[in-house]
Amino acid sequence: MAQTNPKLTTVDPVWQRICDEAEAAIREEPLIGGFVHSSVLHHTSLENALAYRISMKLATSEMSDQMLREIADRAYSADPSLADAARADIVAIFDRDPACLRFLQPLLFFKGFQAIQAFRLGNFLWKEGRRDLAYYVQMRVSEIFGVDVHPGATIGKGLMIDHAHSIVIGETAVVGDNVSMLHSVTLGGTGKEEEDRHPKIGDGVLIGAGAKVLGNIKVGHCSRIAAGSVVLEDIEPMKTVAGVPAKVVGEAGCSQPSRTMDQLLRTHG
Repeated sequence: MAQTNPKLTTVDPVWQRICDEAEAAIREEPLIGGFVHSSVLHHTSLENALAYRISMKLATSEMSDQMLREIADRAYSADPSLADAARADIVAIFDRDPACLRFLQPLLFFKGFQAIQAFRLGNFLWKEGRRDLAYYVQMRVSEIFGVDVHPGATIGKGLMIDHAHSIVIGETAVVGDNVSMLHSVTLGGTGKEEEDRHPKIGDGVLIGAGAKVLGNIKVGHCSRIAAGSVVLEDIEPMKTVAGVPAKVVGEAGCSQPSRTMDQLLRTHG
């Protein structure tokens, strides 16, 4: 009899860890059992759980969770990079946020993570030419999470937005991989011309709370922008800038400021 090779089972360590943590959470607090089951354990993959979570958060009487779930399911099926980016975001948050003790937390509780995954859905629709539906997603993300990201923006993976309140990112903005930003950050444009008018943020950049980066300027990789700064000019890689308007005040201080989250400005003398 001919032997057949068994099919390999896909291994998803991020999803498996989330499921293990979900079961532990129910044991520790049975009152959240229904919530955790519907959000995590009822699903067979991170993609399914994300589609459910986004649809439940964004649904209104004008657009049902069932309709949004169908849209999200199709997006995750058509573009695997959406869920891959979500996995990288979860790992980034766990790595950089001392308040994040489990992979489960971003999926269930952190509005920064949820808002960016919803943005990624809107960005998928934008690229498909379904502009009005993408704008609907943007509107709901802004209303629910206080995070207003144009669906045409480009955002890399491994993003952490700590607290994620009053975030604004414009249409032609580009955010690289492994970027960290805190609340009240604006990546905005200048003028009203319909052109490339928003910042380009390199990989590994740390943007402090309340910082404003304005115009079609480049922020070099692995640089730091101090809290409350207003950046109006290009920043070279691996520099620290501070002030209004922001000026270079030193080197970045480490190779990966977005991971260390060190926002202290040190002076020597």
